[in-house]
Amino acid sequence: MKPEDILATYDRNARDFTRSRDKTLFERKWLDRMLDHAVGRRVLDLGCGAGVPIARYLADRRARVTGVDGAQAMIELFRENLPTAEAVHADMRGLELGREFDVIIAWDSLFHLSPDDQSAMFATFAAHAAPRSVLLFTAGPAAGETRGRVADAPVYHASLDAREYRALFAVHGFAELAYAPQDPECHGHTIWMARFTGTA
Repeated sequence: MKPEDILATYDRNARDFTRSRDKTLFERKWLDRMLDHAVGRRVLDLGCGAGVPIARYLADRRARVTGVDGAQAMIELFRENLPTAEAVHADMRGLELGREFDVIIAWDSLFHLSPDDQSAMFATFAAHAAPRSVLLFTAGPAAGETRGRVADAPVYHASLDAREYRALFAVHGFAELAYAPQDPECHGHTIWMARFTGTA
């Protein structure tokens, strides 16, 4: 159960995970808030998985979704589910697409990275953020490492402290828009939303 095992675990369990993944779109409130804040519809979905339900919901709302996932099996499913969307097989760590997006989302994906890799991701977020871009991601409710599950396989989870995420916002030019620790209306997810200002 190490962060470097994540992609291989998702590759092995992609179809089982996708079948069992909650598709009731309990995330809708936050996705709608994100789109309401966005100035455009270019969406970068980091750790997109199979694209259902989140990327499909965004595409149905006229978003031009670019899905990125480091698990080849997940990207193949994403392409099946959203054939008109752009799909990129790549590790989000150190990603360099050379383009900017109006929305960057890392829902249930950032927390699979080690604390150091999570911290480094904020430079990647900033590098892909258009002016006033909206960043939405989920984290743990407190700093530390724990275990989750993909199908029947254990997987690594980690989180920084809320103060650390806020410090990273400040360093990389993001302004906090919302923070909901263990949101009871979103299956207990801890959710962050921020706007890219480009000024540290």
